[in-house]
Amino acid sequence: MGTECESMLHLAAEAFQANNFELAADIYECQLACAGDPGSRLELMVKRADALAFGGKVAEAFEVYRQASEIDKLKPAHLSNLVGYLSDSIRRQDRGGSHGSRWRTGCGSGSGFEDLSCGICLSFLFEPVTLPCGHCFCKKCLERERKEKERPVVCKECRDSSRLADLQTYRVNVVLSSLLAKWFPSFQQAGRLRREGNGLYAERKMEAALEKYNQAILTAPTDHILFSNRSQIHSSLKHHDWALRDAEMACRLMPFWSKGHVRKAQALVSLGRTDDALKEYLICLSLEPDCRLAKAEAHKLLSDFLAPVTDQVPEHISGCTNFLSSRAHIKSSITEPIQTVSPGSLFTELPQSTAGRSDRSLRKTDSNLLKRKRRDVEEEGEPQEEIGHQKKSKCEQTQGLDSLGAVSSDLLDPTDLECSLCMRLFYEPVTTPCGHTFCLQCLERCLDHNPKCPLCKEELSEYLVQRLYCKTVLIENLISKYLPSEFIERQKMHEEEMAELSNLNKSVPIFVCTMAFPTVPCPLHIFEPCYRLMIRRCMETGTNCFGMCLGDDLKGFVGYGCLLEIRDVKFFSDGRSVVDTIGRRRFKIIQHRERDGYNTADVEYLEDVKVEGIAERELQSLHDAVYDQALFWVNSLKAEQKQRIEGHFGPMPKKDPELQASPNGPSWCWWLLAVLPLEGRAQLPFLALTSLKDRLSGIRKVLLFMSQSRPR
Repeated sequence: MGTECESMLHLAAEAFQANNFELAADIYECQLACAGDPGSRLELMVKRADALAFGGKVAEAFEVYRQASEIDKLKPAHLSNLVGYLSDSIRRQDRGGSHGSRWRTGCGSGSGFEDLSCGICLSFLFEPVTLPCGHCFCKKCLERERKEKERPVVCKECRDSSRLADLQTYRVNVVLSSLLAKWFPSFQQAGRLRREGNGLYAERKMEAALEKYNQAILTAPTDHILFSNRSQIHSSLKHHDWALRDAEMACRLMPFWSKGHVRKAQALVSLGRTDDALKEYLICLSLEPDCRLAKAEAHKLLSDFLAPVTDQVPEHISGCTNFLSSRAHIKSSITEPIQTVSPGSLFTELPQSTAGRSDRSLRKTDSNLLKRKRRDVEEEGEPQEEIGHQKKSKCEQTQGLDSLGAVSSDLLDPTDLECSLCMRLFYEPVTTPCGHTFCLQCLERCLDHNPKCPLCKEELSEYLVQRLYCKTVLIENLISKYLPSEFIERQKMHEEEMAELSNLNKSVPIFVCTMAFPTVPCPLHIFEPCYRLMIRRCMETGTNCFGMCLGDDLKGFVGYGCLLEIRDVKFFSDGRSVVDTIGRRRFKIIQHRERDGYNTADVEYLEDVKVEGIAERELQSLHDAVYDQALFWVNSLKAEQKQRIEGHFGPMPKKDPELQASPNGPSWCWWLLAVLPLEGRAQLPFLALTSLKDRLSGIRKVLLFMSQSRPR
């Protein structure tokens, strides 16, 4: 019997997961008939109620929840599915309506500073900190996220958390902070007043904190954070009506900000309006499903609504059954259009006549609440100035919006957005953890020489190791928006520089080091700053190529070389790197130059001259003979020697199907020249030859000499 019950419960769980809620509810109802102990009955009734709710039979679901609560008070675990269902209903409704775009962005319509807002508090950026991903947030918001979340902080914009372990070391973005203070002084002043008010609130100096917030709201009357925080101060001072008023204003200014609805719910609870408070907590969860406070309070309120009536209350009301009296009632509530003050309203007011709680009990609650309100007013006195502040704030909202509509031309100074290294307008601005901003290329070039911030000299070794420099999005957006002509000119300048650097005929970067050959791998250890810059530029331009030449005491480097292609780069914490390259094309030096500490040259590429007829047949015969000779020499090497060669250069290539298909000739020739024990000066003539016949003849002479010189 027990096995059969377990099987049916498993089937019900599968049906619930498959969204077959009607079947799940029926199975749980059948199992209730044979459930004996109260604990089992409670669990089955809750599961059946969950299935009914998700199946759209909300009124029936609440009746079952109420019956379950008569067995024992429902715990948060029992109500988690119900809370999730109700909050998801709000979210689904809003996404289907005209507010879907605002839901996704999280920005309200009344703030006026969406482009300059923090993605966490949705308010104007104050003390902006730039994360490694390039997005900016208020410093206090990041600190609060780090303390409150039990998991690593995640960027609200790109959801990146991979590089935020050392978040506490990140400092305020100097350039951005100065710029916002200059362009929008009123919001910066409001931010300072808010910080002072928070300090006073922490010291329990409520009246002084309230005064700071009154001043801040006069300065920035469209900042929802100010109203939300002032609501909390009012709650601490027992000014619950004013706390509700400020919370409603915060929700008006930023309807899709979850914390505003938490503040409103808290004020409503203090006023005894627990049904409306539950609405707000559910709205909050629809906006931020992981809000622990809203989840806990919603569970508590629902549990209280569903709790059985005690003996002290002789007359009863029907609890949540009449709270949501029918399926049509809840459906109409969920589908009610989202309002400005309270978006996504889920419940309507409680019916006047109910069958669960007594009218006398309700009147008693209202009477106590009224007495408490009067007592608070008599003790504290009505702050007329505070009301005046709110009225004035509402009148000045339009002015606040206008102040952010555009920046005055008198304040637009391109020098405010210049890189301190190149003294030009920022291009691809990157902000270091110490808060300083530079052009990406300028910063990388400085780090080539010293792994410290060019301005404050803070150690940036860890930052250098990651090599994942992301543009500071807000600074780049501000430049393109407010300095469009300067931005276009700077972009044009950069493109011209990149075009010049990507020309593989003119001013080709030259690495003076060793001999390199076509098709042959050439791993390099890069440690000199000038060559770090050279390698990076090759990669930035997209060519991934540079020339390799043997050094020369008189000219600096020899007259012939090989173009190398970068296949991979591995960086080290001190800026060094190992570059994996392979030879591509031979070239002849036409003219020497120098750029930023490394050599460049104008080059002319070399190709083998093709032959036909008898000459081609003779060439094929010579090729086959020399190949067999080379293969014999390689196979005659000692096992360790051969293993080292193949570990570095790979195995000897096979014959090419078409002898003259490649402009460089057969690849095995270059492999052999790379492994033969010849000095660079002896190898160089082979690179300059454009006759495959002459190259093969030269290789045959070298192999003949090697076989004759070998010890017997």
